[in-house]
Amino acid sequence: MRWIDGLSKAQRVVVVIGLGLWAVGTYVVSLGAGFAFGWTGYSPFTSQLYAPSRGLAAWLRLIIWLVLICLWALTSIRVLRPSSENAASD
Repeated sequence: MRWIDGLSKAQRVVVVIGLGLWAVGTYVVSLGAGFAFGWTGYSPFTSQLYAPSRGLAAWLRLIIWLVLICLWALTSIRVLRPSSENAASD
């Protein structure tokens, strides 16, 4: 049995939204960072230095992740809360 088989439809929606926001967040915080890897043993590449300040500032990446996490949490609360019909019958 897969782990997702035990989840309800609403829980599956929350998982999919979380994965989507993770993908968007990873893309957004990596904008402008470029690639800081590669084979540097070849002589034309040995003099190139990778500056640690490439990409977005750390505080801006933190704010982006916090906003995405809050969005995911609010969406999860909205999707997983009991409907008004179920709350009245309990």
